[in-house]
Amino acid sequence: MLRGRGVALTAGTGAAVALPELRLEDWETTRDTLHLWAQVVGKVKLASTPPSNHLWHAALYPGVCGLTTGRVGLGRLRFSIEVDLVAHELAVRAGDGRTAAFALEDGLSVADFDRRLHELLERFGVDVAIVERPQRRPGPAEPFQLDTVHAGYDPEAAGRWWAALDWVALVFEEFAGWFQGKQSPVHLFWHTFDLVLTRYSGRPVPPDPEADPVAREVWSHEQLSVGFWPGDKATRHAAFYGLVWPEPDGLREHPLQPAQAAWRELPTGSLALLDYEAVRTAPDPRTALLAFLQSVYDAGAGAAYWDRDELASSHAGAGSAQQ
Repeated sequence: MLRGRGVALTAGTGAAVALPELRLEDWETTRDTLHLWAQVVGKVKLASTPPSNHLWHAALYPGVCGLTTGRVGLGRLRFSIEVDLVAHELAVRAGDGRTAAFALEDGLSVADFDRRLHELLERFGVDVAIVERPQRRPGPAEPFQLDTVHAGYDPEAAGRWWAALDWVALVFEEFAGWFQGKQSPVHLFWHTFDLVLTRYSGRPVPPDPEADPVAREVWSHEQLSVGFWPGDKATRHAAFYGLVWPEPDGLREHPLQPAQAAWRELPTGSLALLDYEAVRTAPDPRTALLAFLQSVYDAGAGAAYWDRDELASSHAGAGSAQQ
């Protein structure tokens, strides 16, 4: 059981769950440091993994105790890296049985984290060169090796975020079981620091001749994504979102659930939004979140004329009243 700000998070995903508060002002320093640590780990994974469609190979996964690369390594020795947010350590585990770790603690700068991780990888003979530059970060992009500013880490705050993310990932995975078409794993994209699940209709999208190779790969097919992010300098609260690509006509005419969810029009298109707080304080958080996810899918797949009967699994909606 995790306790923080008087909230206990119990096992399971049912109505009894009490989710932790995620007020950004309570943990923004930790969030920024953790985001950059995750970027270092993610770039190591990117350099140590064969390419996959839609750049899925770049993402991190929710593990048992934190974020993990999963099994990676292009050489003979396989390894994994875990940002453990329960024991608060960075752990490297090699396929030959060796393990090594260092503590995640307040004062550990991004520069120190980067150096110590590469030292562990070098010890195992699996170190790789990465682009030592943060992505999708506001302000000057200080190289990882020189970033001594981001060094704040509150273990309790990180634990609250992990407890929420772990629960959200379980609900996303349940929702994923309702679909039998092509879809991504439930994974965390470290450049934007959001947990994402993406479904595909199976229909390709004409390539944009002005797009770079990465964008052409990511947006090559019709897709619908749902996600969860902790907030940032522009969005000052944790939230769930949904987006559809390409955006079909009449998308925002389709209603969303629960009542607190709404469409927001952005320069890049429409975004379905539901504040994390609305889910956290709902009588049954799991039912509220599943309702949002399904309403985003119904809106996007309906407006884009996906074959929803063909794409639905035999488990669609199963167990929605259980647990």
